[in-house]
Amino acid sequence: MSTLFIKNMVCNRCILVVQNELDKLGIVANNIKLGEIILEKDLTTTEREALENVLDPLGFEVIDDKKSRMIEKIKNVIIDLVHHQDNDAKTNLSDVLSDALHHDYNYLSNLFSDIEGTTIEKYFIAQKVEKIKELLVYDELSLSEIADRMNYSSVAYLSNQFKKVTGLTPSHFKQIREDKRKPLDKV
Repeated sequence: MSTLFIKNMVCNRCILVVQNELDKLGIVANNIKLGEIILEKDLTTTEREALENVLDPLGFEVIDDKKSRMIEKIKNVIIDLVHHQDNDAKTNLSDVLSDALHHDYNYLSNLFSDIEGTTIEKYFIAQKVEKIKELLVYDELSLSEIADRMNYSSVAYLSNQFKKVTGLTPSHFKQIREDKRKPLDKV
């Protein structure tokens, strides 16, 4: 078995797209999750080139270097935490990342900042704001319920952070209903 690391896999649809491309190429994967493909066997050079050629136009990229793989893992843990889990409990981001990636948070934080030019915390906030936009557009939850679901201590705190990132209050964003959402891989 071997593992490939793929940049920009941010949702379940991405997993389906990658699975579909692997099937077309006849490449067997034992497991596909955000940012990772566990293959039944190592790829030949020809298979790898063919895979890279079909993934690239779809916005995915096979990544080889250790630091880039770690950055993708950090992003995928954050994306999963914000977009794919119902967080009933208050979670400490540094603990979640350290536990998931088996590295000291200071190492992860410094690496992320050096490579991405922003902090893990800012990336985390940007992801939370994108999720809040999604919840506002769905119009199924009150702002208070969204604040609770996204683990904000108050609606005021959520509103201040939202405005700092977007320049709009949540209620103004909801009123204009313009498509202000960014794809997750562009956050």
